[in-house]
Amino acid sequence: MDPALLRRLLRAKDHVDAAPAEDWPVRRLAALAGVSQAHFARSFKDAFGVPPHRYLLTRRIERAKSLLRDTDIPIVNVAFETGWNSLGTFGRVFHEITGQTPSDLRESEQAKPHALGEVPHCFIHASNRPNLKTAVSEKRRRKSAAI
Repeated sequence: MDPALLRRLLRAKDHVDAAPAEDWPVRRLAALAGVSQAHFARSFKDAFGVPPHRYLLTRRIERAKSLLRDTDIPIVNVAFETGWNSLGTFGRVFHEITGQTPSDLRESEQAKPHALGEVPHCFIHASNRPNLKTAVSEKRRRKSAAI
């Protein structure tokens, strides 16, 4: 694959990673990459092994799993916070990808004892650091929305 195209695909993928709760239609991602929609979809799948939409769903589900495991936020709020417009769609896709319903995953994950004693302290500290790139991009989004 052309290195310049791969860089442009990675730029689009980084935008999805930074804000998976936003709407990311293929035309928007293709515009970020500077290629046609069809070429973007084909190239993204070739480069990363999954189509762009499936990648976005996976990122949203990863975030939802984290919220379900680590917080007591109601499931409907988790769905809306991770970018879903429908609780039913969230539950269906969540079950397709994880094999469990959101409530079942929450029960099983919260019932397990955490093994933080086995994790090196540097990893725990690193995971608790604020993601400054996200904070900066959020400031940029707010600034551009105000203009």
